[in-house]
Amino acid sequence: MCGINGVILADPSASASAELYEGLGLLQHRGQDAAGIITCGDKGRLYQCKGNGMVRDVFEPRQLLCLMGSLGVGHVRYPTAGTSSNAEAQPFYVNSPYGIVFAHNGNLTNSRELRDFLDHEAHRHVNTDSDSELLLNIFADHLNKTGKFRVNEEDIFTALQGVYSQCIGGYACVGMIAGFGLVGFRDPNGIRPLIYGERTNRDGNTDYMMASESVVLDALGFANFVDVRPGEAVIITRNGVSRRMCKEGMPFTPDIFEYVYFARPDSIMDGVSVYKARLAMGEALASAVLKTLGRNMDVDVVIPVPDTSRCSALQASYKLNILYREGFVKNRYIGRTFIMPGQQQRKKSVRRKLNAMNMEFNGKNVLLVDDSIVRGTTSYEIIQMAREAGAKKVYFASCAPPIRFPNVYGIDMPTRQELVAHNRTAEQVAEEIGADCVIYQELDDLVQSVRKFNPSISQFDVSVFNGCYIT
Repeated sequence: MCGINGVILADPSASASAELYEGLGLLQHRGQDAAGIITCGDKGRLYQCKGNGMVRDVFEPRQLLCLMGSLGVGHVRYPTAGTSSNAEAQPFYVNSPYGIVFAHNGNLTNSRELRDFLDHEAHRHVNTDSDSELLLNIFADHLNKTGKFRVNEEDIFTALQGVYSQCIGGYACVGMIAGFGLVGFRDPNGIRPLIYGERTNRDGNTDYMMASESVVLDALGFANFVDVRPGEAVIITRNGVSRRMCKEGMPFTPDIFEYVYFARPDSIMDGVSVYKARLAMGEALASAVLKTLGRNMDVDVVIPVPDTSRCSALQASYKLNILYREGFVKNRYIGRTFIMPGQQQRKKSVRRKLNAMNMEFNGKNVLLVDDSIVRGTTSYEIIQMAREAGAKKVYFASCAPPIRFPNVYGIDMPTRQELVAHNRTAEQVAEEIGADCVIYQELDDLVQSVRKFNPSISQFDVSVFNGCYIT
């Protein structure tokens, strides 16, 4: 999973780097492996700074000052397809044709075929194992077919139709053509999110920004948010916004895991408040807890696993009429363990990230609420911390159903063997992670918790739960 943004300022003499930097900071939760910014200055010259690490570590003030230009694209990543090498930090760039920059969130499922096409037919060199570079070169190949000295919007839309015809998977992209403007597009099923907004300056001119989540636009003073539709391409220049459907007829299936885990609670995605959706998940989860443990349950306190599950745990405790307490204190300077590259690193990081307060656990039967149970590594360590703090019983409730299948659209769940719920019952998962009982959310309840806020979304990508892949 990655975070992307792009900005075009009305004033050609203004600098886009500071806003791109702030935007990436607001998207840091979506990727902590690498970060990068490329800007476009006078005469189409590109300036870049990217590398491995957190946003605050990659960019220093002097580097931001060197990123000149009022047009730019930013990216934060964690590895899904490819490796963690510095060479795979995005955005990616190709000089031909016209100077194209791409920031990509998602994963392509036909990477092998695309790589063969680029090698044998398009004769384009691909330097990394990243499918993002494949996507960039497919677009560049189609745009090159125009054979023009300068391209126009019609040429770009035509090239993007070619991209849609070749690329399969879940993806959202923000691109930049040197000296021209921004390009944003979303996969035909809308699996990955993309939104844009505008900001009117005092002189009446308009700035535009694209991002993975609305929180970025909101924090930087942009308004009139518009979700890019599935299969839609958006071109933004200083003359305004042009939109076109490039691929129609596919079911709209946003990834429900965005609402469960990845997105910030203060974001609105495809018309759904992530915060409200998580409250609804907590209410539905409370019903599942009642069904499993009964009305005479011996739970003394409900404790969230920070941070994502707080909203759900609070609502669950309210419905269950059981005390809510913050039992874990989080070190905010440690990254999200689920998106860290490597199982051993996740194990070590859990105890550095969280500290259990004995007074909230000692002598109590606790219900821990988390957004999901993926590999089970984090859950096991957290349950052990609760027991070491004196908990008598530890019940573990997951806002998501059992995750039994790998994700192929950009979430780091590469093999079934890594998923603790694969070929295991809830009782076996409880034994594996050391809980007295594990309670899972029902899939229908999860879907309804999100869909109730936008009934026009008829279905979601829930392939990690049922193994039914959209593409």
